[in-house]
Amino acid sequence: QVQLVESGGGLVQPGGSLRLSCVASGFTFSNYGITWYIQTPGKERDVVASIGLDDSLTYYDDSVKGRFAISRDNAKNTVYLQMNSLKPEDTAVYYCATHLGGSTYWGQGTQVTVSP
Repeated sequence: QVQLVESGGGLVQPGGSLRLSCVASGFTFSNYGITWYIQTPGKERDVVASIGLDDSLTYYDDSVKGRFAISRDNAKNTVYLQMNSLKPEDTAVYYCATHLGGSTYWGQGTQVTVSP
């Protein structure tokens, strides 16, 4: 079955960096885009960044442009989110998701906390 597993979250100081990974299985990974979402308590999930079938098609929310970079390695069925110059307001649970067959599939999420 379709499965997405995020990793790489943790506690980091403001200005620091983290790299999140999203490992996919159960579908032909190279045929689908992947989107990273952010969710804070009491709020809906919002799009942070997304990537198409290769690195040439990417989207970033204005809040992360110039700080975050999304990429994919189709040989490893993995999408990465490199997060630099992290701010306290980046603190959230980060989810990756893909849309196929009329459904949206989510990972379990990984917590990112940016704090001194």
